[in-house]
Amino acid sequence: MSIIEKYFPNLSDVQKSQFAALDALYQDWNSKINVISRKDMDNFYEHHVLHSLGIAKFTDFADGTEILDLGTGGGFPAIPLAIIFPNVSFHAIDGVGKKIKVLNAVAESIGLTNIKGEHLRAEDVKAKYDYVVSRA
Repeated sequence: MSIIEKYFPNLSDVQKSQFAALDALYQDWNSKINVISRKDMDNFYEHHVLHSLGIAKFTDFADGTEILDLGTGGGFPAIPLAIIFPNVSFHAIDGVGKKIKVLNAVAESIGLTNIKGEHLRAEDVKAKYDYVVSRA
């Protein structure tokens, strides 16, 4: 978690708490559903959370911006970005329903209200967005 604070030193107490809770939540879900490679969980904050936040070092999304996370998996990059940008709306979609279940449960557990996960394929998206993000 300290690596997040190193690159984002101005986090609010709420944001710090939300980021701190992610590891345990994903550890728990990963024991039930393979959301993240189990061998990669030791580097969770560096490989998944910080990697998802790279765009936040270069772009400051305006309040009210609508962002689509295409192929979110278990919520990356959408959940870390939703924490950093609490006044931006995120619509995270994935073709695998069980991963969307994880995303929605994690978001609810940490009190994120600016993100919605949906089991949906990209070709079925009808809405318009200001930006589309994705992570390989």
